[in-house]
Amino acid sequence: MDQKRVETIKQQYDLVVHSDADANIEFWYARELMPLLGYERWENFENAISRAIESCETSGVTLSDHFREVTKMITTGKNAQRPVRDFMLTRYACYLIAQNGDPKKEEIAFAQSYFAIQTRKQELIEERIALIERTKARGRLRESEKRLSQNIYERGVDDAGFGRIRSKGDQALFGGYTTQEMKDKLGVKDTRPLADFLPTLTIAAKNLATEMTNYNVEGKDLHGEPSITGEHVQNNRSVREMLGQRGIMPEELPASEDIKKLERSVKSQERKIAAEAGKLPEAENGEDSADDEGV
Repeated sequence: MDQKRVETIKQQYDLVVHSDADANIEFWYARELMPLLGYERWENFENAISRAIESCETSGVTLSDHFREVTKMITTGKNAQRPVRDFMLTRYACYLIAQNGDPKKEEIAFAQSYFAIQTRKQELIEERIALIERTKARGRLRESEKRLSQNIYERGVDDAGFGRIRSKGDQALFGGYTTQEMKDKLGVKDTRPLADFLPTLTIAAKNLATEMTNYNVEGKDLHGEPSITGEHVQNNRSVREMLGQRGIMPEELPASEDIKKLERSVKSQERKIAAEAGKLPEAENGEDSADDEGV
């Protein structure tokens, strides 16, 4: 997500924040938040809210401090008024909703970052979005490699053969550097996966080559280590050539911070969000607590 788009979305979020001076808290209304998270139908968004409420209860946090069901009046097409269900939400509640939203929506990554950062400074939001994108890319690579392992096992290749195939693919992608040589180059311990220290672009490149291999292994019904190795090497070479046309040499890109370390940092940060978010102000007439009504 580019910087200009982050700035535009941030401005939209800032416009819908509410505050209560007496309670010294910021809060949001679910129906105002819904379109910003990429949802068009309340029914679908309410499912994400329900999952978020379950997450809140599971974590042992007091539900009524962060979720409150309210009734709002809206104007219909004929200027008539009718009541609709809504929720008042703290920053922690909004974060849980984003965590339980549709991960395929681009807006979800922004929302997770926006509500995780207490100061909501744009540069910090951008940093966290970049981490989320790298984490997702790593997860996709992990899944595509798992699928490749299953594919080649079904076609007569054992675990050792899978390791050799993957290593030959790396050598093709990194311009002749083996996996071990790339670990040495980037200062990665022998016991750790190389991909945990690669930048998002390189992870995505490895994933594309692996998905291409999966596609052709299945489509062409390739069997045996030699034929699958040839396929994987060619796909990694093709991806390397594509990157080279844009002046990108994968072996020259610097290492990124250990993704496991970053994930632990995010987990630690998440534990602070509920405490920092504060509590919703006392309910007024016509407002119902979410835990009283049930969802």
